[in-house]
Amino acid sequence: MLPVMLDLTRLQVALVGDGDAALRRLRLLDEAGAGRNLRVFAGDDPSPELWAAAGTRLRRRWPSHASFDDIDIVFLAGLPPERASTVADLVRVARVIVNVEDTPELCDFHSPATVRRGDLVLTVSTGGRSPGLASRVRRWLAERFGPEWQGRLDEIAARRAAWREAGASPAEVAHWTDQWLERHGWLSSEAPNNSRSAFSSSVNPSEEISHGTAAR
Repeated sequence: MLPVMLDLTRLQVALVGDGDAALRRLRLLDEAGAGRNLRVFAGDDPSPELWAAAGTRLRRRWPSHASFDDIDIVFLAGLPPERASTVADLVRVARVIVNVEDTPELCDFHSPATVRRGDLVLTVSTGGRSPGLASRVRRWLAERFGPEWQGRLDEIAARRAAWREAGASPAEVAHWTDQWLERHGWLSSEAPNNSRSAFSSSVNPSEEISHGTAAR
């Protein structure tokens, strides 16, 4: 398996299914940025919840082979096994990759368990061998990487931009990022109550660069 991150704002995505499983998948795809690039096929009697969440993206029919002509990636969720197998075959004939929830033998790729904190995305995959284990590890990560990590990423990203603008090399930026994390204690079991330490308020990127260069 090759782990990748897909930018769904640049791809055409299809979701085929109905019920709670399809609704969960729809919400995950929207969190990942699918938006208007997503089409949802849910038969002629979709659940009201899925209909409401999909809005104008909903197609009240099951897909045909032609439905995937301009699609880059397909997700199946909440389908009976026979229909899932039939639709997966249609997708492959169209030479598009497909994920069928809880059916590893029909999958071209696996969708990992995910913890999303803004642009910080932590994923767990067992290659489809134990979704339950992946889900449990995801919950473990979610307990340790709370919503505050979105702001922390923003802070580190701003520092990185300042360091690079001041002339720091990639190796120096990586080293100072490690130092930043250590001084704030963000990855320790007992992080400081005030995450913005004196280091965060007093550091001057140009001073760091001169000190870092001298120390090498």
